[in-house]
Amino acid sequence: MTAYVIAHLRDATPHPEIAEYIERIPTTFEPYGGRFLVHVTPHEVMEGSWPGDVVMIGFPGVAEARAWWDSPEYQEIAPLRSRHIKGDIILVGGVPEGYDPASTAKAMREALAAG
Repeated sequence: MTAYVIAHLRDATPHPEIAEYIERIPTTFEPYGGRFLVHVTPHEVMEGSWPGDVVMIGFPGVAEARAWWDSPEYQEIAPLRSRHIKGDIILVGGVPEGYDPASTAKAMREALAAG
């Protein structure tokens, strides 16, 4: 099942270390099947508030995403980003092929009825 690493980045001030991070990051996730799906592209807020930028990297699965995050290659460059950009980063698994949200709604209704 596909997995995604999503970053909500705020207060990014241009810095040479950030440029280096951007140059080096693709070679850290490529061995794990990762690729940019979104990389600091313009976004439209449809509801609520979302200041800052969005980055999303797709991986074949959660195990590959975790292996990338924990890899010495990524951990070596992570401070280049974290010293200069505030943000939140999450790892989330995608839904399986053929996912039907009606089954989630049914389980919710059953749980509510059970009290």
